[in-house]
Amino acid sequence: QVQLVESGGGLVQAGGSLRLSCAASGLRFSRYAMGWFRQAPGKEREFVAAISWRSGTTTYADSVKGRFTISRDNAKNMVSLKMETLKPDDTAVYYCAADWMGQAGTSRSQYDYWGQGTQVTVSS
Repeated sequence: QVQLVESGGGLVQAGGSLRLSCAASGLRFSRYAMGWFRQAPGKEREFVAAISWRSGTTTYADSVKGRFTISRDNAKNMVSLKMETLKPDDTAVYYCAADWMGQAGTSRSQYDYWGQGTQVTVSS
């Protein structure tokens, strides 16, 4: 049974930082591209960042480029999202997702498995 479990969310002031983690189990982690998406109230789930399975190529949404960093640790079956210079617009539930042999795609439909999400709230 595949499980993706996010952690690290919370309440932070604008300009602050958070680090999200996603622990994966039940899948051959090293063969999956991993992505982060987010969904704010009343909005569709949107792409944030992704990292490919083989080369570690990364992709970022324009809105987070230069502020967020995605990384993976295949030995620990974990993917992380370091978020800096947070803004109130970053407030959302953040989801981790896995894409079999993916290339760090930005489309939700490319991803096979999803976590339950972790809430990030940025106060102004």
